[in-house]
Amino acid sequence: MNKTERMLAIVLELQRKSWVRAEDLASIFEISVRTIYRDMQALSEAGVPLLGSPGQGYLLMEGYFLPPVHFTASEAVSLLIGTDFVEQQFGQHYRRNAEVARRKIESILPAIVREQSNPMREGIRLLAQQRTLATIDDRQYIEPIGQAIVQKRKLKFGYSKPHHSAITRTVCPYGLAFNTNHWVLVAYCELRQDIRHFRLSRISDLVELQDSFVLPEHFKLSEYRPPDDRNMLIRLQFDPHMTERIQEVGNFYIEKIEEEPSATIVTLRVRQVEDVLFWILSWGDQVTVLEPTSLRLQIIEKINNMLKRY
Repeated sequence: MNKTERMLAIVLELQRKSWVRAEDLASIFEISVRTIYRDMQALSEAGVPLLGSPGQGYLLMEGYFLPPVHFTASEAVSLLIGTDFVEQQFGQHYRRNAEVARRKIESILPAIVREQSNPMREGIRLLAQQRTLATIDDRQYIEPIGQAIVQKRKLKFGYSKPHHSAITRTVCPYGLAFNTNHWVLVAYCELRQDIRHFRLSRISDLVELQDSFVLPEHFKLSEYRPPDDRNMLIRLQFDPHMTERIQEVGNFYIEKIEEEPSATIVTLRVRQVEDVLFWILSWGDQVTVLEPTSLRLQIIEKINNMLKRY
């Protein structure tokens, strides 16, 4: 990004925010704070109405707008792929909005940019997990939960985990996260008196309550990192030729993969054995559980139960 492009991007950043610190701008554009100071001085001399305040940063005076922005082919493709993702992974309301947005973007692109972007976009496809009729479509809850987040309204719903009955939860919804093809609600649970994560596919009978809540000042979803309570270590031994296959398939709980001359040792860190039990079983006779002993006993029990079926 050259200086002219960077200064335009700085103005766009100021247009979409209120006060912005020089340190934050330097981080965004990966340059020094001193360079930001020089850029702001150049913008001011060019007639861009800027306000500066120690400790707060810079502010673009109200009423100042740049003329319409033109997209390059690569930028247009990025935006259009974004609308494709929304159409695939969001609820019906957002899908309709994404479709309209896509048409608007395509309509304002110059013919030359459309011609350049079409082959690029045709060469990229987002493949979502196939949702069958038997699968709960968790996207149905995205819009009502999103509204409750914006309006700061509490939610009430039934929540069930595999092999457990549903428990009624009343929560303060803080945000939604998309993780490995699943939507997750991050919320303060009144039952557990703490922040909890709820997979939307396990929610039933969702109701928005009239009760409001106040979002904690310190909470920002973009900065939120849940505490890591995975305290159980599991060590597995695979045949040495399985290393690439393990890396390809992967697993969220894998801590490390160690290649030895006669075996590949995989260490997982989990909350409970059930987190990876069926993943381990899926490897059949290609894996041996080294520890813990309790997991070895569970594997033996599962195998014996399987033998009784044949």
